[in-house]
Amino acid sequence: MTLGHFIYIPGMLLLGIVIGYVIGGRKAELAAGDQADKDQRKAARDARRRARES
Repeated sequence: MTLGHFIYIPGMLLLGIVIGYVIGGRKAELAAGDQADKDQRKAARDARRRARES
């Protein structure tokens, strides 16, 4: 193996880790937002149900 491989291979591994971290962070942020929207819709639905029962 040449010296280039000792630089290239760890560099590509590091790049993959960074890209995965960025994409994973975005996905987690979107999932948290979706969960908040879901909770808000459920609270509104429960409030309407309680208003009809009263």
